[in-house]
This record gives sequence, C-alpha cells and structure tokens, in this order.
Amino acid sequence: MSNSFNLNQQLVLVTGGARGLGEQLVRAYLREGANVVINYLTSADAANKLVAEAPDQAFAIQADVSDQAAVNAMFAKAREHFGCPVTTVVNNALPKFSFNGDARPNADQLSWQHIHQQLEGVVGGALYTTQAALPGMREVGFGRIINIGTNLFQNPVVPYHDYTAGKAALLSLTRTLSNDLGPDNITVNMVSGGLLRTTDASASTPEEVFDYIAASTPLRRVTTPAEFADATLFFASPWSRSVTGQNLVVDGGLVKG
Repeated sequence: MSNSFNLNQQLVLVTGGARGLGEQLVRAYLREGANVVINYLTSADAANKLVAEAPDQAFAIQADVSDQAAVNAMFAKAREHFGCPVTTVVNNALPKFSFNGDARPNADQLSWQHIHQQLEGVVGGALYTTQAALPGMREVGFGRIINIGTNLFQNPVVPYHDYTAGKAALLSLTRTLSNDLGPDNITVNMVSGGLLRTTDASASTPEEVFDYIAASTPLRRVTTPAEFADATLFFASPWSRSVTGQNLVVDGGLVKG
C-alpha cells in the first residue's frame, strides 16, 4: 500500500459542511477531484444545493456529530454510497456560536454549561468521527484527520472562553491521537484560523473589529473562508505525509505559531 493518496483518490468527510467555512472546505476538496461527504445538522437545503453542483462527487448526510450512533451511521452510509471507506475527515462542525464579543459571557457570567456545550460538540464530535473512521482507514492503510482550531489560544483578545477551551482541548487530542495513530499511517493535524470574513458565525461581528484585525495583520486584510480552506489541503495531500501532530495557523500572519 502507498503511504499517501492523491486528493483525487480520497473520500473526504467534512462535518458542518453546508455553510460558511464548511462550504468552502467542501468546495476546495471537490475542486481537487476528491469525493466529498457533506455532513450537516439543520442546513439540508444548503447541503443539497452543493451536491447538485457536483452530483457525482458529493453526497450529503444529516447527523449530529455529538451523537456517536448518528456518526457511526453516517460513516456506514458514506461507504455504501461511494463503495469505499472515508479516508479523510475534516472536523469543522461547531456547536451553535456567535462571534460577537459583546454578547459572549464574561468571567462573571461564564457557566460550566457554556464550556460543556463546546467540549461536547467540538471534542466529542471529533472523537466520534475519528473512531468511526479508524476501521476503514486501517483497512486501506491510510488516513488523514484535520481538525479546525483557532488562533485565540495565542491571542485571547475576546472573551470566547467556552469556544477557546473547546478548541484548546481539541488541539491536545490532535497531538495525543497523532502519536497513537501514527503506526497506522494516519496523520492528525490542526489548522487554526482567526476571525474569517465573512461566515454565518461572524455575521454579527462589528465592522470595526474586522478593520482592526486587518490593520494589525502583516497581509493587511482579513483571511477569507476560501483562503483558509485551501490551507487544509496540504494536510490531506502527499506533500504532508511526514507531518502529524501539528497546528498550522492561517490568519494572514497575525499570530506566530
């Protein structure tokens, strides 16, 4: 078995793939010739519209990634539809969240329920998709798991305590899983962005925040979802076959490492 597959040989599953960043992730992998499973929770119309653009390559499946049984069923449906196991998982799904610092709970208001909701969706979801993918990845001797993170670890400028805690835990899981799964030729990496212009989640972000970030960034602009999505392709490609347990920050140079 080859230790790497070209993108056009891969079956990629993108969680939360119907809207926002997820849509751009789906488009990036479709553009490179991969077959793509578009996971969605409530955005059926958007998911089906994407499938209609590439009916031979794309397939939409509804599942709550925090529900292990639903995730397992989704992987079975994907394999049945495409006739092969999922080789690549992009963990993008985000529990309901609005990127508006003024509306987020501060230190006095933060509850464990806020944090638990993010841990359940972000970390639980990634754990369940990884576990569901392992049998098929081991079968073909190849696997790529790409987790979506945030640059707020390094630059905690807004009180997204719950979101950042969930993503930080996901980074830890990324690194421990990379060590555990390396012998199976399965790499596990993270790609972390800052505020993206514009997704549903960032729609409530004030314009002056975008302007401030652009002015503070070496590229003098805010990264777009399409630009961010392209960077994830590296971790699925043969070029990254010796890279695992890493966190690549894609935010126009705002945060270093």
